[in-house]
Amino acid sequence: MSLSNRDKKHLWHPLKQHQLQPESIAIVKAKGCILTDENGNEYIDAISSWYTCMYGHCNDYIIEKTYAQMQQLDQIMFSDFTHEPAVKLSEELIKILPKGQNKIFFNDNGSTAVEAGIKMALQYYFNKGEKRSTFIAFENGFHGDTFGAMSVSGLSVYNGPFEDFLIDVIRIPTPNGENHEIILNNLKEITTNHQVAAFIYEPILQGAAGMTIHDTNGLNDILKFFKEQNILTIADEVMTGFGKTGKNFASDYIETKPDIMCLSKALTAGLIPMAITSCTQDIYDAFLGDDMAKGFFHCHTYSGNPIACATALAGIELLQSEAIQNNIKEIIKSHRAFNNTIKSHPKVQSTRQLGVVYALDLDTKMERYGSLRDKLLKFFMERGVFLRPLGNTIYIHVPYVISKTELEKVYSAITEALDSL
Repeated sequence: MSLSNRDKKHLWHPLKQHQLQPESIAIVKAKGCILTDENGNEYIDAISSWYTCMYGHCNDYIIEKTYAQMQQLDQIMFSDFTHEPAVKLSEELIKILPKGQNKIFFNDNGSTAVEAGIKMALQYYFNKGEKRSTFIAFENGFHGDTFGAMSVSGLSVYNGPFEDFLIDVIRIPTPNGENHEIILNNLKEITTNHQVAAFIYEPILQGAAGMTIHDTNGLNDILKFFKEQNILTIADEVMTGFGKTGKNFASDYIETKPDIMCLSKALTAGLIPMAITSCTQDIYDAFLGDDMAKGFFHCHTYSGNPIACATALAGIELLQSEAIQNNIKEIIKSHRAFNNTIKSHPKVQSTRQLGVVYALDLDTKMERYGSLRDKLLKFFMERGVFLRPLGNTIYIHVPYVISKTELEKVYSAITEALDSL
C-alpha cells in the first residue's frame, strides 16, 4: 500500500477538509529546493515549506553542526541548567536583532512565541500594579493558533468558532500611506477609553493576509504614538525574520523599534522546531524582585534545546555569509525582472515585492480554500512547482539557495497558470 494511502488511516492534517480534498502527497526526500514524492516526482519548494527552509532542505552545513551537537548534549532542563549553544545563540542573536533587544526567552514555535509575548505584556503592567487587558492589532493579521495568538489574529477563517473565548482585542487598519492620520486619531480615542497593554503587529508584511505590504512611515508613526503612551509594542517576525525582507528583520526598515519580538520558522532553518521571544532590558527588569510570583512562570519542556540552538547558530552563520547575501540580492533582482514582464498581464490585478517575497493578486474572486484555489495548487504541482495560493494571491517565498533555472521554472509555471485562466 502506498504511503499516501496508509496516511489516511490515522492522520489528521492541518488546514484541510478531508472530506473534500484529495489525499496528501507523500514526500520521501528533500534536498536543496527539491521535494521528491514516493513516485519519484520532483517539486520545487517555492514557499520554503512555510518560510522555514530558507537555506534549502537538508543543508549540509546545518546538518553537520546539528549532528556534532547531538554527540555532545541532546536535551537538558533549561529551568535549572544552561549550556554553550543557548548562551552562544543569545550572543549572536543580540548582535543582529534590532537595537534595544537584550533578553532571549525560548519557546517551541511561532504561536507560543507570540503567546509568551502577550503574557509578558500583561504581566509587565501587573507587576507594576496596573491592570491592562486590551490589545490592539491590525485587521487581517495572523499571529498563530494558540488562544492568545489566535485572539490577536484577525482572520476569522482560522478562529471563527472560538471568538467567544478570546481576549479583548481592538483592530485597526494597516497604514497605506494616506490613512495613518485617521488611524492615529482613532488610536487616541481607543487609548483614552481602554486600558491597552500592547500593540502587536507584523512589521510591513502581513503573511497570511496574502503577503500584503503596508506603509513603513505610517507604521513608524503608529509605533511612536504607542511609545509616547507607554504602551508596549510586539513585533511578530515569525514569518519576516532572518533576511526574507532584504534585511535581517523587517523591523530594521523602521526607525521606532519594538519592545518585544517573536521569532521562529527560519530561526532553525526548517530542521528542528524552536522559537524565541526577545525583549528589552526594561521588560525583563519588571519581572525582578523578592517575590517569586513576580517572575515569568511560562515554560516549555524543550525550552533552549541544545540541538535546536546549535541548528539556529548554523543558520545565522549562513545568513551572514557572503554567498547567501549575494543569493538574496540575485533573487530580489530576478523577482523585479519577472514583475516587469507579468504585472500587465490581463489576469493580474496587482503585484508587490519585499525582499525575496513576491506576490500577485489575480483579477478574479476566489475563496481562500475554494475550488479554484485548489485547481491552481494542483496545476502548479503537475508542473513540478509547489506554490500554495492564499485565496486569489499567488506568492513566491523561495529558499535563498534556489538556482536561476529553478527560479525560472517557478516564474514559467505562474505565467502558464495565468494564461490558462
